[in-house]
Amino acid sequence: MSKQNETGGKVRIKKISKDNIQAFLMILPFLIGFIIFSYVPIVYILRYAFTNYTGFGDAKFTGLANFVRIFQREPDFWMSLINTVLLSLGKLAVEIPLALLLAVFLNKKLKGVSFFRVTLFMPAIISAAIIGLIFSLLFASYNGMINSMLQNLGIITKPINWFNTKSKAMLILGIASVWQNYGINMIFFLMALQSIPKELYECAAIDGATGPKCFFKITLPMIAPIFQSILLMAIVGSLKVCDLVISCTNGQPGGTTEVVMTYIYKSFFGKSGRNIEIGYASAMALITAIFLGIVTIIYLKATKKLKELEG
Repeated sequence: MSKQNETGGKVRIKKISKDNIQAFLMILPFLIGFIIFSYVPIVYILRYAFTNYTGFGDAKFTGLANFVRIFQREPDFWMSLINTVLLSLGKLAVEIPLALLLAVFLNKKLKGVSFFRVTLFMPAIISAAIIGLIFSLLFASYNGMINSMLQNLGIITKPINWFNTKSKAMLILGIASVWQNYGINMIFFLMALQSIPKELYECAAIDGATGPKCFFKITLPMIAPIFQSILLMAIVGSLKVCDLVISCTNGQPGGTTEVVMTYIYKSFFGKSGRNIEIGYASAMALITAIFLGIVTIIYLKATKKLKELEG
């Protein structure tokens, strides 16, 4: 019996190790890609954040000089960070409720629901650069479709220059960002809704619970853990917006719609008349990463405390 057990144990160990190797080989390409596109850039930024480097010649170590410059002589960077926060808060206030509302309606067994699921999700698969270009053309000052529609309806008498003030340009960026991202959040919410047992709603109906009461007493508590993850991803994604702004307003008018990622990008590659400052841009990227980390920690702490209070 002992020999059989030893033999069986060896066969089992070999089988487990073979399965582990197969699983490791399957995730190896993704792991390599994650290391190359995530950890390598982090090491690159940490390497040059404390140097004066323009991409040519040797990097000169400057210590904390880049960070001192950011905190003392770079108001535009902080304004771009404020713009990022304002844009994120404004768009999320519309995007998340809209995505949840659409998911609730699309979760019902109605005719043609599959068609609307596909069409409403389509903006999520379009490149952000293309979406920015589409909205810049839609809201063009003199030949844009929005101005033409408003004039034909008699709402305005002359074309509106949508990009001549910060408030209007930021509003357009918010609309474009909502249109781009509500679809993917809608799908996440839809998957969460479909995981709720139908028996809960049947029991609630027997007790005489109405639609809104079921939504607040059953639906929201059941999807709360997934809701937390969806909102966190939406917050971080909104704070990292870049290509949409570049293709739509490019920071105009006068750089007032610059967000933190576009500001870093232009400093890193010397765009919009700026000098190439890789070391300085790396320092700004490091500060932005710390800011994103702080926002994430605060959000997780706040949601954890909220759960404890509800419990």
